[in-house]
Amino acid sequence: MTAKTVTQVHQERTQPVSFEVFPPKGDLAQEDAVTLASRLAPLDPAYISVTYSAGGSGNKRATCDVASLIQRDYGVTAVAHLTCQGLPREQVAGVAQTLKDAGVVNVLALRGDPVPGEQGDLAHASDLIPLLAEQGLCVGAAAYPEGHVGCLDLDEDVKHVREKQDAGAEFLVTQLFFDNEVAYRFQDKAEKAGIRVPISYGVMPFLSKSQVSRMIFMCGASLPSKVIKLLARYEDDPVSLRKAGIEYACDQLVDLKRHGVDGLHVYIMNRPSVAQAAMEALAGA
Repeated sequence: MTAKTVTQVHQERTQPVSFEVFPPKGDLAQEDAVTLASRLAPLDPAYISVTYSAGGSGNKRATCDVASLIQRDYGVTAVAHLTCQGLPREQVAGVAQTLKDAGVVNVLALRGDPVPGEQGDLAHASDLIPLLAEQGLCVGAAAYPEGHVGCLDLDEDVKHVREKQDAGAEFLVTQLFFDNEVAYRFQDKAEKAGIRVPISYGVMPFLSKSQVSRMIFMCGASLPSKVIKLLARYEDDPVSLRKAGIEYACDQLVDLKRHGVDGLHVYIMNRPSVAQAAMEALAGA
């Protein structure tokens, strides 16, 4: 198949729904990737993004391989994540060529976590974006409805998102959030800042108390009282907690759809059941 860009996807679909998957530390076994892709493809996502090595976990090649497999064997548009931390400027063209050789034409450019022992001269995603765009890739970037965890001023953070657009980003995908009012406030600020590229809003179901704790500190996401009450109610009932977490995320997605956001991005944590539940909820909205 001829690979579609995410820009084309947004032009062809109203409120496209996308999924995010990840190769775990090391490599995602080929058979696991095939199984996952085979279960996600029939749900007809607009695209599937594949995360990049976090903190030097060593799955850089797996990102490209899994993205290529999804697109080549299952006909679903793929987006490969790429971080600039530890990536020398002179290597960007080679990385871009590797992706294109694998049939992957969409990249989500991120700053990423520092990589011990690896040096690069690209400090921010806005430094990486134009280099990838010059190579003919469709480049997306991250946005943070509550501000990046390293930035205390949301208005300043929105300015950085605008800089990504001006650097050549053609689409945006947001960090997860648990309160849709946060997303709507961000949407207003983005419009006032002149951000015109489509924004897909990211939702992740909470499946355990420990997972929520990680997200709070990693992403700076705040918890509305309803989530806190659900965590307390089902603290000793993990099955019911997972069910409640998925239902809460589905309610978020339906509400976002009704508010007319540009797109919806579901962090499925490699669980096809989460993707299935999300699509069923949206279909019934």
